[in-house]
Amino acid sequence: MSAQVKETVMQFGEGGFLRGFVDYFFHKLREKGLYDGKIVVIQPIEKGMVDLLNQQKGEYNLFLRGIQDGEVVNEHTHITSISRGINPYTNFEDYMALAENPDLRVIVSNTTEAGIEYLGTEKLSDAPAKSYPAKLTQFLYKRFQTGLKGFILLPCELIDNNADNLKACVLKYADLWELGQDFKNWIEKENDFCNTLVDRIVTGYPRDEVEALTEQIGYTDNLIDTAEIFHLWVIEGHHEDELPFNKAGYNIVWTDDAKPYKKRKVRILNGGHTSMVLGAYLYGLETVGECLKNETVSAFLKKCLFEEIVPTLGNTETDKNFAKAVLDRFSNPFIKHLLLSIALNSVSKFQVRVLPTILEYKEQNGTYPKALTFSMAALIAFYRTDKANDGAEIMEFMKNASVEEILKREDYWHADLTEMIPMVEGFYNLIQEKGMAEAYQAVLA
Repeated sequence: MSAQVKETVMQFGEGGFLRGFVDYFFHKLREKGLYDGKIVVIQPIEKGMVDLLNQQKGEYNLFLRGIQDGEVVNEHTHITSISRGINPYTNFEDYMALAENPDLRVIVSNTTEAGIEYLGTEKLSDAPAKSYPAKLTQFLYKRFQTGLKGFILLPCELIDNNADNLKACVLKYADLWELGQDFKNWIEKENDFCNTLVDRIVTGYPRDEVEALTEQIGYTDNLIDTAEIFHLWVIEGHHEDELPFNKAGYNIVWTDDAKPYKKRKVRILNGGHTSMVLGAYLYGLETVGECLKNETVSAFLKKCLFEEIVPTLGNTETDKNFAKAVLDRFSNPFIKHLLLSIALNSVSKFQVRVLPTILEYKEQNGTYPKALTFSMAALIAFYRTDKANDGAEIMEFMKNASVEEILKREDYWHADLTEMIPMVEGFYNLIQEKGMAEAYQAVLA
């Protein structure tokens, strides 16, 4: 590493998501002359890709493709924001030495949903400790001992209150290892643990297209990454002065509360998926792209989004624009998203993503929303097939129980759905007797 490189960001995780999201934004900040600093990547588990990253001097090619405002966009960037990678399992000293770097200011992570966990079995002397929060605590304690300032922490793991959970784990390790009240005070006062919400579909290494893309760039890149063009990063905090993402023109929201953004994403994007896919599969389609090209299914999705989901959220321009962007994202010709992969564990997904809208719509309007209630009937019909993929007990029950028995399972729905029984039964009988095509027409009429 040349002496001129300032390492200002430490990143736990070297996978496709961070390279297609965070590392891209830092690359663009540098390219626009708005930021002076590079990322040092830490491999969070024993087996990983840091060696490969170092072989390529931290550089790789990113292809962002999709539909934006109805136009096909295909953007290629040669990413150079990473200075090097460190494997703490083989170079623990190099990892800990970073704590003495006064330029280091930001810590980013994506260690999967299971990564933020407190094991309580590690020791401060482990080289390294097993879990991510324990490794981080080792690092933060060393930083505290040097007397240098703390960090802005931006965890990107897809769990609620990701930063609050991470901080709670760090404080537990501080207690376990008896690191003292002064250290815990420093954690609280000198570090900003920012909850975040990330949104971008990153499709990773493009096995099917790698020959064509290699030809385009003119050399072999073993770390080619691909993602959709859409991005949203919501951060509970205010650090635009140090990280001028907005000035660079990116859809990064600094806020005091990420919850409304999460609700919008879950209800519109995830709720749109879940309300559409099961009926569409019964109708004979296989991918989300096919759904958007099909006049009937596309009309059904638009009814769900613009007549039922968005009005329940408040019908703001922001909600409508997010829903329009979702249609563009679902139509992305570069992504082959299989309906059956989205259909996994649909009962719990329906309960979180769709049912709250149905119940709020009823509260606001006095009637149940037609399309979303129909999607509940489609869910039951789908679970009668051998394509359902869920817990064994759920599949067995859903396959054999009556519509009434299913809707009375309060442990499934976390609500009393007795009132919905006649409407769902009517749609379910229509699907079974007339088939999906006629049932869709009845809903769209």
